[in-house]
Amino acid sequence: MNDHDWLELACDLARSCPPSETAFSVGAVVVSADGEEISRGYSREGGDPHVHAEESALGKVSPDDPRLAGATVYSSLEPCSARRSRPRTCTRLILDAGVRRVVMAWREPLVFVDCHGAEELAAAGVTVVEIPDLAGRAREPNAHLLPG
Repeated sequence: MNDHDWLELACDLARSCPPSETAFSVGAVVVSADGEEISRGYSREGGDPHVHAEESALGKVSPDDPRLAGATVYSSLEPCSARRSRPRTCTRLILDAGVRRVVMAWREPLVFVDCHGAEELAAAGVTVVEIPDLAGRAREPNAHLLPG
């Protein structure tokens, strides 16, 4: 699978999220450098109303897993850089895991917070790739949160 395919999977995972009026529905997949899926997750997975997709996916991988250093995180939405519900943002979790590449479909709009995840990741040396032709697909499960 290529970046587009993995990101489509992340967008599909976002549809698994229980609906919320206070948070985006997001899907994420962690893929090793050799193209094998390491883990996946989605927002509010497991009944936790505060868990984010990247947090869920990375939480299923041992922090000392050597595959993380060469992994790519595919996320339907830009990883968060501001958060009220947890001490560490998804941007921080990605950096702490040692992941060096992130591919996303959609920049977080100004609905809940002013997000700068892509900029913070890039400033820390992480390669950030945006595939905007999938942004519409990432927005679909969040349409109820967006202005008409």
